[in-house]
Amino acid sequence: MVSCDVINNYSLKTFINIFKPQTRSRIKKPRRFFKCILKYTSMLTPEAKAELEKQQYRIVGSHSAVKTCGWTKNMINGEGGCYKLKFYGIMSNQCMQMTTSISCANRCTFCWRGYKAPVSKEWKWTVDEPEMILEESKKAHHKLLIGFKGSPVANKTAYEKSNQIRHVALSLTGEPITYPRMNELIDGFHKDQVSTFLVTNSQYPEHIKNLKPITQLYCSVDAPTTEMLKEVDKPLFLDFWERMLLSLDYLAQKKQRTCIRLTMIKHINMTALGQYAELIGRGSPDFIEVKAYMHVGPSQERLSKENMPLHEEVVVFSKGLVQHLPEYEIVSEHIASRVVMFAKKKYKVDGVWKTWIDFPKFHQLYDEFLLTGKEFTSEDYRLKTPQVGISGKGTLHDMPEEKRKKYLAEHPEAHVFVDEKTQEMSFYEG
Repeated sequence: MVSCDVINNYSLKTFINIFKPQTRSRIKKPRRFFKCILKYTSMLTPEAKAELEKQQYRIVGSHSAVKTCGWTKNMINGEGGCYKLKFYGIMSNQCMQMTTSISCANRCTFCWRGYKAPVSKEWKWTVDEPEMILEESKKAHHKLLIGFKGSPVANKTAYEKSNQIRHVALSLTGEPITYPRMNELIDGFHKDQVSTFLVTNSQYPEHIKNLKPITQLYCSVDAPTTEMLKEVDKPLFLDFWERMLLSLDYLAQKKQRTCIRLTMIKHINMTALGQYAELIGRGSPDFIEVKAYMHVGPSQERLSKENMPLHEEVVVFSKGLVQHLPEYEIVSEHIASRVVMFAKKKYKVDGVWKTWIDFPKFHQLYDEFLLTGKEFTSEDYRLKTPQVGISGKGTLHDMPEEKRKKYLAEHPEAHVFVDEKTQEMSFYEG
């Protein structure tokens, strides 16, 4: 008997040679046969699984994974939440970070994952039940947080609330949207009153088209030109550019909240503002997030620390980009994450920004959609944003003095950022 793990590590020729000659001769179409066999195998080799577990991932079933976000830990320890809290109202201590597919169709240079994880253009493995993924992911998430229960540092209330998951970020690693039963999983999350953010690398337009309403859908736009996108994303698809454009076309048709994410890599893709604006216009997202590449994980083997922009540089880029986007304004920032958020002006109601999510209203609208087919839009579940504006502070402001002096000595061009006097607003002001 040949195990799935063995099959996963074999090439077509080697796998066929496993069988006895009399059996092998009866396989008329070996490639088709091999493809069928793969449908009953695990996505991960033992080597890949071991590497992911070493990095504190918890594997769920044969193709999903959970990992605790650093901001979830921070909020339980009373150290603040992530940008999704500041921008959209998601409580970081009640957020589960996961993926439904560890495989991806890109080898992005800025990605923190190791190259031992699988890559593929199509799904060719076992398809796990959505109910199992939902329940086992929750269990894995809670087990990862159990150490905070007796921690003298942890905020007791924040930890207790973390036992009730209220949001899932379907991102983490790989390409979650390729999971063939994603719509059923989304139904399961929403039934449990768990809001959904899903991030896609814009290479699967039909999956975007066929996706049920989710709380907020992201498309990544990692470069403004064909040549640059090929350099940055290392895509498997030959028609990667056309796939991204069609993904943006389908994104523009969505009635619920959408966002385009730009990952900024200094000296590589922080250019061509007009071309970025054209792509953003095509996708017509409700929000834009301009975020710095972070020099962490295996990406350090492909990029240097010099490729990680300061928050101040992200702000400068954003201020330039918004000049090309008359429908948008810059709304907020999260300095620690080096990210700036834009929103369409329709989210500014009577002079007040409303980018936060009314979660009970979203779930009510989704239930009505399932029962009656009644459609709803992003404007139906929005709330006031507690804090808006750009503070004038940034990465340099948060650096320890000695580290800041060293950085400025090595990067004299950064002196332009150290004279800002604007004070950051209190988080709950207004």
